[in-house]
Amino acid sequence: MKLKIFQKGFNYSQDGQGNRLIFHLQGCNMKCPWCSNPEGMPMEGAIVVNKDWLSASCCPLGAVQEGILDRSRCMVCEDKPCTKRRRQKGIQLSYKEYEVDDLIVECISSKAMFFDGGGVTLTGGEITMQFDAVKEFLQKLGEAGIHRAIESNGTHHRMMELVPLVEQCIMDVKHYDDVKHKEWLGVSNRWTLENLKKLSAVHPNMLVRIPLIPGFNDSPEDAVGFAKLFEEHMDCKKAKVEFLTYHEFGKDKWEQCGVEYKMKRGVISSATVKHFEEVMKNHGVQCIRT
Repeated sequence: MKLKIFQKGFNYSQDGQGNRLIFHLQGCNMKCPWCSNPEGMPMEGAIVVNKDWLSASCCPLGAVQEGILDRSRCMVCEDKPCTKRRRQKGIQLSYKEYEVDDLIVECISSKAMFFDGGGVTLTGGEITMQFDAVKEFLQKLGEAGIHRAIESNGTHHRMMELVPLVEQCIMDVKHYDDVKHKEWLGVSNRWTLENLKKLSAVHPNMLVRIPLIPGFNDSPEDAVGFAKLFEEHMDCKKAKVEFLTYHEFGKDKWEQCGVEYKMKRGVISSATVKHFEEVMKNHGVQCIRT
Protein backbone atom coordinates (compact mmCIF):
# COMPACT_ATOMS: atom_id res chain seq x y z
CA MET A 1 0.00 0.00 0.00
CA LYS A 2 0.95 3.64 -0.41
CA LEU A 3 0.61 6.73 1.76
CA LYS A 4 0.27 10.32 0.61
CA ILE A 5 2.52 12.49 2.81
CA PHE A 6 2.83 16.25 2.57
CA GLN A 7 5.45 16.80 5.25
CA LYS A 8 7.81 14.74 7.39
CA GLY A 9 10.60 15.44 9.86
CA PHE A 10 11.75 15.18 13.47
CA ASN A 11 10.20 17.00 16.41
CA TYR A 12 10.75 16.70 20.15
CA SER A 13 7.82 16.05 22.54
CA GLN A 14 5.24 18.04 20.54
CA ASP A 15 3.37 15.11 19.02
CA GLY A 16 4.07 12.32 21.49
CA GLN A 17 6.85 11.53 23.93
CA GLY A 18 10.54 11.96 23.18
CA ASN A 19 12.18 12.67 19.83
CA ARG A 20 9.89 11.58 17.03
CA LEU A 21 9.74 11.20 13.28
CA ILE A 22 6.49 12.93 12.30
CA PHE A 23 4.55 12.06 9.15
CA HIS A 24 1.85 14.50 8.02
CA LEU A 25 -0.70 12.62 5.93
CA GLN A 26 -2.63 14.20 3.06
CA GLY A 27 -6.38 14.68 3.29
CA CYS A 28 -8.81 15.94 5.94
CA ASN A 29 -12.58 15.75 6.37
CA MET A 30 -12.72 18.94 8.44
CA LYS A 31 -12.30 22.44 7.05
CA CYS A 32 -10.91 24.37 10.02
CA PRO A 33 -10.50 28.00 8.86
CA TRP A 34 -7.48 28.45 11.18
CA CYS A 35 -5.62 25.35 9.92
CA SER A 36 -1.84 25.79 9.84
CA ASN A 37 -1.52 23.11 7.13
CA PRO A 38 -4.16 23.99 4.48
CA GLU A 39 -2.10 22.23 1.83
CA GLY A 40 -2.92 18.98 3.63
CA MET A 41 -6.71 19.36 3.39
CA PRO A 42 -7.68 18.12 -0.12
CA MET A 43 -7.28 14.37 -0.60
CA GLU A 44 -6.25 14.97 -4.21
CA GLY A 45 -3.55 17.36 -3.05
CA ALA A 46 -3.17 21.11 -3.36
CA ILE A 47 -1.31 23.10 -5.98
CA VAL A 48 1.17 25.15 -3.96
CA VAL A 49 2.74 28.27 -5.49
CA ASN A 50 6.06 29.80 -4.46
CA LYS A 51 5.96 33.32 -5.88
CA ASP A 52 9.74 33.73 -5.61
CA TRP A 53 10.20 30.88 -8.07
CA LEU A 54 7.09 31.26 -10.22
CA SER A 55 7.71 31.97 -13.91
CA ALA A 56 6.07 31.22 -17.24
CA SER A 57 8.40 28.27 -17.71
CA CYS A 58 6.87 26.49 -14.70
CA CYS A 59 3.79 25.54 -16.73
CA PRO A 60 4.33 24.26 -20.29
CA LEU A 61 0.63 24.85 -21.02
CA GLY A 62 0.80 28.59 -20.41
CA ALA A 63 -1.16 28.85 -17.13
CA VAL A 64 1.38 31.34 -15.72
CA GLN A 65 1.07 34.85 -17.12
CA GLU A 66 2.83 37.92 -15.72
CA GLY A 67 3.81 36.06 -12.56
CA ILE A 68 0.28 34.81 -11.77
CA LEU A 69 -1.01 31.24 -11.96
CA ASP A 70 -4.45 30.84 -13.52
CA ARG A 71 -5.80 28.14 -11.20
CA SER A 72 -8.96 27.70 -13.25
CA ARG A 73 -6.76 26.06 -15.89
CA CYS A 74 -5.16 23.83 -13.26
CA MET A 75 -8.60 22.52 -12.27
CA VAL A 76 -9.25 21.12 -15.76
CA CYS A 77 -5.68 19.97 -16.37
CA GLU A 78 -5.58 16.20 -15.86
CA ASP A 79 -1.94 15.58 -16.75
CA LYS A 80 -0.36 18.16 -14.40
CA PRO A 81 3.00 18.26 -16.25
CA CYS A 82 4.17 21.11 -13.99
CA THR A 83 4.32 18.78 -10.98
CA LYS A 84 4.93 15.40 -12.63
CA ARG A 85 7.43 16.00 -15.41
CA ARG A 86 9.25 19.20 -14.47
CA ARG A 87 11.69 19.81 -11.65
CA GLN A 88 10.93 23.35 -10.55
CA LYS A 89 10.01 25.18 -7.34
CA GLY A 90 7.36 27.60 -8.57
CA ILE A 91 4.44 25.15 -8.76
CA GLN A 92 4.36 21.99 -6.67
CA LEU A 93 1.85 19.34 -5.64
CA SER A 94 1.47 19.33 -1.85
CA TYR A 95 2.20 15.64 -1.29
CA LYS A 96 4.43 12.79 -2.36
CA GLU A 97 3.39 9.15 -2.42
CA TYR A 98 5.42 6.49 -0.59
CA GLU A 99 5.23 2.73 -0.36
CA VAL A 100 4.56 1.66 3.23
CA ASP A 101 7.49 -0.78 3.12
CA ASP A 102 9.86 2.02 2.06
CA LEU A 103 8.67 4.13 4.98
CA ILE A 104 9.29 1.23 7.36
CA VAL A 105 12.89 1.02 6.11
CA GLU A 106 13.28 4.76 6.75
CA CYS A 107 11.85 4.44 10.27
CA ILE A 108 14.09 1.49 11.16
CA SER A 109 17.16 3.39 9.95
CA SER A 110 16.10 6.30 12.18
CA LYS A 111 15.91 4.27 15.41
CA ALA A 112 19.06 5.88 16.82
CA MET A 113 17.19 9.22 16.81
CA PHE A 114 14.25 7.95 18.87
CA PHE A 115 15.69 8.97 22.23
CA ASP A 116 13.73 9.70 25.42
CA GLY A 117 11.11 7.12 24.48
CA GLY A 118 10.57 8.55 21.02
CA GLY A 119 9.34 6.89 17.87
CA VAL A 120 6.98 7.62 15.00
CA THR A 121 3.87 9.80 14.98
CA LEU A 122 1.22 9.91 12.27
CA THR A 123 -0.68 13.17 12.06
CA GLY A 124 -2.36 15.22 9.34
CA GLY A 125 -4.36 16.37 7.71
CA GLU A 126 -6.43 13.54 9.15
CA ILE A 127 -4.76 10.15 9.26
CA THR A 128 -7.97 8.11 8.98
CA MET A 129 -8.59 9.45 5.48
CA GLN A 130 -6.01 6.80 4.46
CA PHE A 131 -7.22 4.25 6.98
CA ASP A 132 -6.15 0.91 5.52
CA ALA A 133 -2.63 2.05 4.63
CA VAL A 134 -2.28 3.67 8.07
CA LYS A 135 -3.33 0.45 9.76
CA GLU A 136 -0.76 -1.54 7.79
CA PHE A 137 1.94 1.03 8.55
CA LEU A 138 1.22 0.92 12.29
CA GLN A 139 1.22 -2.87 12.33
CA LYS A 140 4.63 -3.02 10.64
CA LEU A 141 6.05 -0.33 12.94
CA GLY A 142 5.01 -2.48 15.90
CA GLU A 143 6.68 -5.53 14.38
CA ALA A 144 9.86 -3.45 14.07
CA GLY A 145 9.69 -2.54 17.77
CA ILE A 146 9.08 1.18 17.14
CA HIS A 147 7.00 3.31 19.52
CA ARG A 148 3.83 4.50 17.76
CA ALA A 149 1.65 7.57 18.27
CA ILE A 150 -1.27 8.97 16.28
CA GLU A 151 -3.08 12.29 16.22
CA SER A 152 -6.63 12.21 14.88
CA ASN A 153 -9.92 14.12 15.01
CA GLY A 154 -11.57 10.82 15.95
CA THR A 155 -14.36 10.93 13.37
CA HIS A 156 -13.71 7.58 11.66
CA HIS A 157 -16.19 4.78 12.45
CA ARG A 158 -13.31 2.23 12.52
CA MET A 159 -11.21 4.26 14.95
CA MET A 160 -11.17 1.54 17.60
CA GLU A 161 -9.25 -0.78 15.26
CA LEU A 162 -6.19 1.41 15.77
CA VAL A 163 -6.24 1.22 19.57
CA PRO A 164 -4.09 -1.92 19.94
CA LEU A 165 -1.63 -0.58 17.35
CA VAL A 166 -0.49 2.59 19.16
CA GLU A 167 1.30 3.35 22.41
CA GLN A 168 0.06 6.97 22.46
CA CYS A 169 -3.21 8.38 21.18
CA ILE A 170 -3.81 12.10 20.69
CA MET A 171 -7.36 13.19 19.83
CA ASP A 172 -8.32 16.68 18.72
CA VAL A 173 -11.64 17.95 20.06
CA LYS A 174 -12.65 21.27 18.52
CA HIS A 175 -16.01 21.99 20.16
CA TYR A 176 -18.55 20.44 22.48
CA ASP A 177 -21.54 21.93 20.59
CA ASP A 178 -22.50 20.03 17.44
CA VAL A 179 -24.27 22.96 15.78
CA LYS A 180 -21.25 25.25 16.07
CA HIS A 181 -18.96 22.37 15.07
CA LYS A 182 -20.90 21.86 11.84
CA GLU A 183 -21.12 25.60 11.17
CA TRP A 184 -17.37 26.20 11.39
CA LEU A 185 -15.86 22.87 10.34
CA GLY A 186 -18.46 21.37 8.02
CA VAL A 187 -18.92 18.06 9.87
CA SER A 188 -20.62 16.77 13.01
CA ASN A 189 -18.73 16.03 16.22
CA ARG A 190 -20.88 12.95 16.93
CA TRP A 191 -18.30 10.32 15.99
CA THR A 192 -15.54 12.27 17.75
CA LEU A 193 -17.45 12.18 21.02
CA GLU A 194 -18.42 8.52 20.65
CA ASN A 195 -14.82 7.52 19.97
CA LEU A 196 -13.56 9.76 22.78
CA LYS A 197 -15.69 7.84 25.25
CA LYS A 198 -14.61 4.43 23.92
CA LEU A 199 -10.92 5.27 23.55
CA SER A 200 -10.47 6.95 26.91
CA ALA A 201 -12.00 3.93 28.61
CA VAL A 202 -9.44 1.48 27.21
CA HIS A 203 -6.30 3.32 26.14
CA PRO A 204 -3.78 3.91 28.96
CA ASN A 205 -1.97 6.83 27.29
CA MET A 206 -4.45 9.25 25.78
CA LEU A 207 -4.19 13.01 25.33
CA VAL A 208 -7.08 15.25 24.24
CA ARG A 209 -6.07 18.49 22.54
CA ILE A 210 -8.30 21.54 22.21
CA PRO A 211 -7.24 24.45 19.98
CA LEU A 212 -8.53 27.62 21.61
CA ILE A 213 -9.79 29.82 18.76
CA PRO A 214 -10.98 33.45 19.19
CA GLY A 215 -14.73 33.72 18.72
CA PHE A 216 -15.16 29.97 18.33
CA ASN A 217 -14.51 28.27 21.67
CA ASP A 218 -12.62 30.66 23.97
CA SER A 219 -15.34 32.13 26.22
CA PRO A 220 -15.83 31.36 29.94
CA GLU A 221 -19.03 29.55 28.96
CA ASP A 222 -17.02 27.39 26.58
CA ALA A 223 -14.69 26.36 29.41
CA VAL A 224 -17.67 25.02 31.35
CA GLY A 225 -19.06 23.40 28.21
CA PHE A 226 -15.85 21.47 27.62
CA ALA A 227 -15.60 20.46 31.28
CA LYS A 228 -19.13 19.04 31.26
CA LEU A 229 -18.39 17.28 27.97
CA PHE A 230 -15.36 15.53 29.44
CA GLU A 231 -17.26 14.53 32.56
CA GLU A 232 -19.81 12.79 30.33
CA HIS A 233 -17.70 11.47 27.45
CA MET A 234 -14.23 10.77 28.86
CA ASP A 235 -12.57 8.66 31.53
CA CYS A 236 -10.99 11.60 33.38
CA LYS A 237 -8.82 9.29 35.48
CA LYS A 238 -6.94 8.06 32.41
CA ALA A 239 -7.04 10.74 29.71
CA LYS A 240 -5.40 14.15 29.97
CA VAL A 241 -6.25 17.46 28.28
CA GLU A 242 -4.03 20.09 26.68
CA PHE A 243 -5.10 23.51 25.39
CA LEU A 244 -3.38 24.89 22.30
CA THR A 245 -3.50 28.62 21.57
CA TYR A 246 -4.48 30.12 18.22
CA HIS A 247 -1.71 31.35 15.92
CA GLU A 248 -1.36 32.50 12.33
CA PHE A 249 1.69 30.43 11.36
CA GLY A 250 -0.17 28.93 8.41
CA LYS A 251 -1.65 32.17 7.04
CA ASP A 252 0.84 32.48 4.16
CA LYS A 253 0.21 28.87 3.18
CA TRP A 254 -3.44 29.66 2.44
CA GLU A 255 -2.34 32.23 -0.11
CA GLN A 256 0.16 29.75 -1.58
CA CYS A 257 -2.73 27.30 -2.05
CA GLY A 258 -4.86 29.98 -3.71
CA VAL A 259 -7.40 30.09 -0.87
CA GLU A 260 -8.48 33.13 1.15
CA TYR A 261 -7.55 33.08 4.84
CA LYS A 262 -10.81 34.16 6.51
CA MET A 263 -9.84 34.18 10.17
CA LYS A 264 -9.84 37.61 11.78
CA ARG A 265 -6.89 38.60 13.92
CA GLY A 266 -7.18 37.49 17.51
CA VAL A 267 -5.13 36.44 20.51
CA ILE A 268 -5.64 33.84 23.21
CA SER A 269 -4.08 35.20 26.39
CA SER A 270 -2.23 33.16 28.98
CA ALA A 271 -4.97 34.18 31.43
CA THR A 272 -7.58 32.51 29.20
CA VAL A 273 -5.58 29.28 29.09
CA LYS A 274 -5.13 29.38 32.85
CA HIS A 275 -8.87 29.90 33.36
CA PHE A 276 -9.72 26.92 31.16
CA GLU A 277 -7.22 24.76 33.05
CA GLU A 278 -8.68 25.82 36.41
CA VAL A 279 -12.22 24.99 35.27
CA MET A 280 -11.03 21.57 34.12
CA LYS A 281 -9.31 20.95 37.44
CA ASN A 282 -12.50 21.85 39.32
CA HIS A 283 -14.33 19.20 37.27
CA GLY A 284 -11.73 16.51 37.89
CA VAL A 285 -10.03 16.80 34.49
CA GLN A 286 -6.23 16.53 34.34
CA CYS A 287 -4.42 19.17 32.22
CA ILE A 288 -0.86 19.14 30.93
CA ARG A 289 1.38 21.36 28.80
CA THR A 290 3.87 19.95 26.33
